[in-house]
Amino acid sequence: MKYLFDSLTANWNLSPWMTTLALVLWVVVITAGVLVFMATFAGFTSWVERRIAGRMQSRIGPNRVGPFGGLQWLADGLKCFLKEDVIPKATDPVLFRLAPYLVFPGGFAAFAALPFGYGIAASNIDIGIFYITAITSLVVIGILMAGWSSNNKWSLIGGVRSAAQIISYEIPGGLAILTVVVLAGTLNMHELVVAQGGWPWHWFIFRNPFTFVAFFIFFASILAEGNRTPFDLPEAESELVAGYLTEYTGMRFLFFLFTEWANVWVISALLTTLFLGGWQIPGITDLGATIAAATSLGKWFWVLLSVAMFFIKTSALVFLVIQIRWTLPRLRVDQLMIMCWKYLVPMGFVTLLGSAIFLVLPREGAWAWFHLSVQGIMTLIGFAIVAGLIGRAWYNIHALKDRISLENWL
Repeated sequence: MKYLFDSLTANWNLSPWMTTLALVLWVVVITAGVLVFMATFAGFTSWVERRIAGRMQSRIGPNRVGPFGGLQWLADGLKCFLKEDVIPKATDPVLFRLAPYLVFPGGFAAFAALPFGYGIAASNIDIGIFYITAITSLVVIGILMAGWSSNNKWSLIGGVRSAAQIISYEIPGGLAILTVVVLAGTLNMHELVVAQGGWPWHWFIFRNPFTFVAFFIFFASILAEGNRTPFDLPEAESELVAGYLTEYTGMRFLFFLFTEWANVWVISALLTTLFLGGWQIPGITDLGATIAAATSLGKWFWVLLSVAMFFIKTSALVFLVIQIRWTLPRLRVDQLMIMCWKYLVPMGFVTLLGSAIFLVLPREGAWAWFHLSVQGIMTLIGFAIVAGLIGRAWYNIHALKDRISLENWL
């Protein structure tokens, strides 16, 4: 912010108060843009998730409001807005009202440091990944506050579960992040992307076996921090009614779900940035130099193409996160903690140490071929896993169609 203030003062010859006004307007515009994107994505994701759930359960899903039911999320949002805001007498009224508004900033503020494309970020701060991990921790405060202030045993259990779960899984998640930070030598989100390349074998996930494992550790950890299935124990409808959400109605209820759906994008964007090359374009070694050498129209083309690459990768992961919810069963509480402390945390330390060892290995002569061979093998393994998942999904789709055709024939 200080750099922007000095730049406006020096280059535009603005007075200090005009510069301050320009900065305020800039912050307002950026905040409004991020809020609009977050709201639109959260609503659209809710529709996509319900459609996918319907297909996986041999039903249709929402299909009445708008084309293919695509405006159902607007109807649901309007319905929640018009619902009565019920606050039970036994609750702590101040904390009960405040809790949803503590959960929302934790998810909203994370968007500020996400690199949506080359040079496309609300704030390019040097400690971007540290900022995101810190700001998203605010969510657990709001959830625990909601559970305790509801004065409901199901809500309290859900809130305590969430606190234990998020705090525990921040450790393996942080170790997985450090595995990448050690290779890149920076906490800046933009520079983490620049340290990778456009082709898959240049991504951090395929850099060595330890970063490959770190990807799955971080994936599991961030799903647990986002209370997504199979780690949705704070809500656990089959056990706790709706957990910390039980006593909430109207817009306050919607704020929690709104943040959860928006968090799906944050989860996928972080995975894309840290492990999948971010906005890097295949075949382009130095995107910054390519943009600098292009014409004014060409600059926009490359920037928009980088944004498209980021959105394609992130959207694929969003689909995967949604599919996992309707595929895997929920873990028990003891299984959740055993998985974290007995498996993911030790594996996180191993991946961090192994990645550091790979970093200090020579890269000249025969060692260069060794590193290239490792990257090629890890890339082939990754593509084999993706191909297996796609093949299995394709088989299930056709098996379902054959079964429906046979039932109709009978």
